[in-house]
Amino acid sequence: MATLPHFIAESPPVRDQLGPWSQGAELAYCRSLDGMILEANVAFARKLGRPPTDLQNRPLVELVHVDDAGQLQATLDEIARPPHRTTAYHRWLTPQGVRWLAWEEVAVQDTTGAITSVRATGRDITLQRLAEEQFYRLSRAVEQSPVAIVITHLDGRAQYVNEKFTEVTGRTLEDLLDGNVDVLRDGHPDTASYEAFWSTIRAGGEWRGELATTRGAAGTVWESVKVSCLRGSSGEITNYLCLREDITERKRLEGRLRQAQKMESLGTLAGGIAHDFNNLLAVILGYAELCQQRRSEPAVIDKGLREVHRAADRARGLVRQILTFSRKTEVRFSSVDLNQVARELVMLLTETFPRTVVFQLDLQENLPPLLADASQVQQIVLNLCVNARDAMPAGGTITLSTRARGGATLPGGAMADLQRDYACVTISDTGIGMPPEVRQRLFEPFFTTKPPGQGTGLGLAVVYGIVIAHHGFIDVESTPGAGSTFNVFLPLNGAASPVALAAGPTEFPRGTESLLVVDDEKALRTLLSTALSGRGYRVATAATGLEAIELLRDGSRRFDAALLDLNMPGASGIQVLKTIRSSCPLLKVMVISGLAGADTRASLKQLGNPLFIQKPYSLDEMGRKLRHLLDTPISDG
Repeated sequence: MATLPHFIAESPPVRDQLGPWSQGAELAYCRSLDGMILEANVAFARKLGRPPTDLQNRPLVELVHVDDAGQLQATLDEIARPPHRTTAYHRWLTPQGVRWLAWEEVAVQDTTGAITSVRATGRDITLQRLAEEQFYRLSRAVEQSPVAIVITHLDGRAQYVNEKFTEVTGRTLEDLLDGNVDVLRDGHPDTASYEAFWSTIRAGGEWRGELATTRGAAGTVWESVKVSCLRGSSGEITNYLCLREDITERKRLEGRLRQAQKMESLGTLAGGIAHDFNNLLAVILGYAELCQQRRSEPAVIDKGLREVHRAADRARGLVRQILTFSRKTEVRFSSVDLNQVARELVMLLTETFPRTVVFQLDLQENLPPLLADASQVQQIVLNLCVNARDAMPAGGTITLSTRARGGATLPGGAMADLQRDYACVTISDTGIGMPPEVRQRLFEPFFTTKPPGQGTGLGLAVVYGIVIAHHGFIDVESTPGAGSTFNVFLPLNGAASPVALAAGPTEFPRGTESLLVVDDEKALRTLLSTALSGRGYRVATAATGLEAIELLRDGSRRFDAALLDLNMPGASGIQVLKTIRSSCPLLKVMVISGLAGADTRASLKQLGNPLFIQKPYSLDEMGRKLRHLLDTPISDG
């Protein structure tokens, strides 16, 4: 390349047909009608890395990309027609590689007007073409993206939406502009959430979250949403970029995975629950038989009834445990006593796990309550204890401890809210431990080191999902041969609140009101009728929903309250409640049932959200809540 200027300098000047372009900076050449180069200027020769004389009488096709060679003849056909000029774009073979050159081509005519040759002047547009191609690829990527994309002004008004956004929402950019739609508002559950979102992005931060939006026939659609700032050349925020990806199916699968893990957990508990139930039934049956045999001895009967009551209360706790782990319920955040959860589960697992596994409790007294879903906190502790048990095939010790920790003091400080306090529940084992490669994949769904048929790999994945949903995090320490320690950090719900101690059986307040007891279980109808009548109430009973409806429509009967079971033959409790709301709107209702899933709860809410008591219940609890219901004015009830 160093000799190129020398060759060009020695080349004779290009003149004649090139005229003023022969020495200009613009690329220029002249070719014959059969495609041979007649003349070339210095700029064109330099672009091709040859002296001008070396280009003369060379076939032009040798210097043009093979895919563009056919355009040369097409150019001649166009030049042959007035005004005898055209533009063309070709790829040329140069020492720097393939370059895009743009040409303006003009016919050269003799005195008779016949075309003798073609003169072309041009420029290198390679960078421009590359930029155009890059812009085209990016624009098609945005338009054809499987993720809905929105670009907005700083006030949130839409400036651009891609095809996917229109497809999933049914709204075009014109619709958004005409309707003045706040496109970033979709999915935020309340004003506080939306204001927090704006605070983040206006401060230049990036906002991420999962939002649920109702979209016509599609129902509820879950989306993973990310909003970030677009900045100008000087760093100022010019627009907001919003990406929305449909994760509805993933959320469904997560729900199924979690439910499958609940059932696996229930299977783990089944043996211990059956063992406990058999013991409790033996106590109940034994003392009942003893009371019948020695009915003339008040002291024996009194002791027997107290033991039967105690055993039945324990059985009630077991039933609630089963329902907690087996049924699908909506997540309900409330104050949860972590120490109580730990004690109850350890008591249950002690009966379930092999006798070679020993539990140790180290619970901080007066631990403030969690803000959590009680059943999911139970599942965290249960799954980690099951994991610890499986890590100790020959037996060992599981230590469960609780502590309150400030967010600024936690080892995972980058994940913690420094302004919050956390409860740390630690579950340690003396098992086989884990190597680093296993620890890295610990929370992956379906990852397990157990033999086929002995584990699904769901337990720890579910634990991780629950902890993240509660705005907490997990820290794991493990060494092969030295056991493992799981530290779970969950946000506390403020100052400790005293936990009420269970009171012994008492007599509930008296009353004179007229009550309708509706239950298909004869023993329960008799029990409630006897207990309520003994406290002064006037009681009528119905064994089916249809019988209850007949009594309610009987103009000669007037009731102040109805105690209503949900699962009954003939007409369900929900149907009876609908009848009450339509024909007896002032009648107060207490729903008493052993099981009420999310759908039933939703139906009850639509029907005025009556007072609900879970079976099994104590007579004192039922009586006091009934008295409160009757004493509460309708406007407040």
